[in-house]
Amino acid sequence: MKKMSSVFAVLVVAILLLTACGPKPTAVAPKIKVGEVTDMGGVDDKSFNALGWKGVTDAKAQLGVDGKYLESTQQSDYAKNIQQMLSEKMDLIVTVGFLLGVDTASAAKANPNQKFAIIDYSFPDCWPGAVVGTDCGSDVDLTNVRGLMFQTDQAAFLAGYLAAGMTTTGKVGTFGGIALPTVTIFMKGYEAGVKYYNQKHSTSVAVIGWDNATGEGLFTGNFNSTDDGRSFATSMVQENVDIIMPVAGPVGLGSAAYCQESGKCLIIGVDADWYDTAPEYKSVELASVLKKVDVAVFKTIQDVVNGTFTGGTVNYTIADGGVDLGPFHDFDSQVSADLKAEIAQAKQDLIKGTLTVDGVLAGQ
Repeated sequence: MKKMSSVFAVLVVAILLLTACGPKPTAVAPKIKVGEVTDMGGVDDKSFNALGWKGVTDAKAQLGVDGKYLESTQQSDYAKNIQQMLSEKMDLIVTVGFLLGVDTASAAKANPNQKFAIIDYSFPDCWPGAVVGTDCGSDVDLTNVRGLMFQTDQAAFLAGYLAAGMTTTGKVGTFGGIALPTVTIFMKGYEAGVKYYNQKHSTSVAVIGWDNATGEGLFTGNFNSTDDGRSFATSMVQENVDIIMPVAGPVGLGSAAYCQESGKCLIIGVDADWYDTAPEYKSVELASVLKKVDVAVFKTIQDVVNGTFTGGTVNYTIADGGVDLGPFHDFDSQVSADLKAEIAQAKQDLIKGTLTVDGVLAGQ
């Protein structure tokens, strides 16, 4: 019996040693967490807030990250929502829009190890005499913030050319939500495209709603009121405008509703392809100026996952497909082969740099 006890003890010791020396359970790496703070349009704006969130949800599906969003309903929500994301220890915080610039910079400076991305903004953003933290966000580069910028004037240029080639009244229109650089860049490109068409065809199509020479245009003052969109479209049609490009998020849907109900105008959407995001108005949607925010956000998250995230500015252009003119969809048969060919050539010239928005506006 004593001998058996000794053998048993030896076996127990051997088993314990083997267990101690055996392979350890593989630790499961925590998921990357991404948070989006929206502008006042909300995550369902069918515009750049929604596209930013699509980038996050695509990353959830394809990269296995966790994602959430916080909606801002007023400007005072920006800093509060960013702070909430910080308290939840997000690996990447994505802020959406020009109006979040100052609050994003303040949070980034206070939390230098936190990664941020901001849509439609970049740093440094100050100008002589600007007060940092009030007028602007930072007078130096922020290495923990990636600014996602889009050369949307190039794609809007093609939309303006299209509108000039399709109008039957000789007047096309545009208006913005708020007079921000990320809004007026669309309007500037649209005017340039119309001007280029006029140069090519010796026509005199007029643009109502924006004048790049004076920097003045029509703005609703918000990105939310579809009633304002309807009102602006009504006024433009009264001025004989028959194609309108609203650069105002959900406000533009009010314009689309008016065009559909009246049968007096067509719409050019912005940011997303409105044929997909607002299919209820597809009967009046001539085309859309695409701004691929979802792709930019996805690529940024991918860099965080791969450990290759860097700050600075990434500028998406027509050359890399970050901006473009979308399909004509139900209007494809109404756009002549000649007009399609001219738009395709203009796109190639923009890519090569032999044609520029500023050059056309300057009369070159």
